[in-house]
Amino acid sequence: MVESPDFISDLPQSIIENILTRLSIRDAIRTSVLSSKWRYKWSTLTDLVFDEKCVSPSTDRCVVETNLVRFVTGVLLLHQGPIHKFQLSTSFLQCRPDIDQWLLFLSRNGIKELVLELGEGEFRAPSCLFNCLKLTRLELCHCEFDPPRCFKGFSSLKSLNLHQILVAPEVIESLISGCPLLEFLSLSYFDSLVLSISAPNLMYLYLDGEFKDIFLENTPKLVAISVSMYMHEDVTDFEQSSDYNLVKFLGGVPLLEKLVGYIYFTKYLSIGDDPGRLPITYIHLKTIELYQVSFEDANEVLVLLRLVTHSPNLKELKVSASPIQLFPLEEEGFDLFERDYFDYQLPRLETVKMTDVSGIRNELEFIRFLLGTSPVLDTVIVSSSLTDKDAKMDMVVELLRYPRVSPQAQFLFLQD
Repeated sequence: MVESPDFISDLPQSIIENILTRLSIRDAIRTSVLSSKWRYKWSTLTDLVFDEKCVSPSTDRCVVETNLVRFVTGVLLLHQGPIHKFQLSTSFLQCRPDIDQWLLFLSRNGIKELVLELGEGEFRAPSCLFNCLKLTRLELCHCEFDPPRCFKGFSSLKSLNLHQILVAPEVIESLISGCPLLEFLSLSYFDSLVLSISAPNLMYLYLDGEFKDIFLENTPKLVAISVSMYMHEDVTDFEQSSDYNLVKFLGGVPLLEKLVGYIYFTKYLSIGDDPGRLPITYIHLKTIELYQVSFEDANEVLVLLRLVTHSPNLKELKVSASPIQLFPLEEEGFDLFERDYFDYQLPRLETVKMTDVSGIRNELEFIRFLLGTSPVLDTVIVSSSLTDKDAKMDMVVELLRYPRVSPQAQFLFLQD
């Protein structure tokens, strides 16, 4: 009797490796039962990703924790060759000496990408982490980060993501400046932090937390910025000075292509003395998204106008009005739109989306300004926070009366 060919065993090595890289580490290990040629093929994988799915589910937390530790330890003991990526995402392991041992092993195996997403606990990054000098990507979540004094930085690091990390402000600044190749930086859930960023190759910046002040000292290559800023009570939570925050924060980013700001970001930018025209033109900026802008605050509206009028290639603008009126002004004394802003042109603006519009004068005047200065404007999307149907209809009627320099400009009114 002629045996049928064993196609599984006869697959080329390159195809086997391709298959294994597409499987979870648990399923990759299970391929050992396919044939003798597949046995331990998984052990040369360079990317190792672990989470709770690596072990059988259980309602007993201790059982899951014990099984996960055994699984990860077993994989590392049987592994052969370099490990380029190690990712551990679990809320079960918070403060275990096993993690320290794994990191020590990885530091001796040329690790390039390290992701530790742990549950809230008291895990402290061990000293061996700072010996992983070939790292190109580092992500840490819920841990204490305290480098030794002799640590000079990660010279090869290109991506850094720190989420809810216990660390001194000066340590963050030193870490950033010690990563000369850094291109991506994300910092989230930091409290009352005054931060200076010097990163000459940085391209993508994401900040989320209670930042009191931010200095972009040396970031000429930034192309995308996303910032969420929080404060407890009032604007005094931010650092106060005569320097205009809009210039201080965005004055040195000439290559910026996308700007996104949440919560109190526009309020933060509005602090300081307005210099008039900005000392920079954002010729590459195509998308601006600003959320919870207080249209009752003349300084915040001025920030919005400054950004828009200094971005000649802007294509997309999204703005949401603040539903909370923290900084009320007498609207009749607000003459921003009586100045020379209608002399500006927004030659490439195509799409505008305004949300949470309540119909106050400054919101409507801003929309009128956009309609009168955007010759290729295509769509203006508006959603209102008004609950009174008559008031909402009056606002719609007024908006439709505004002249438009773009013949194809159309309104789209969204229902809440």
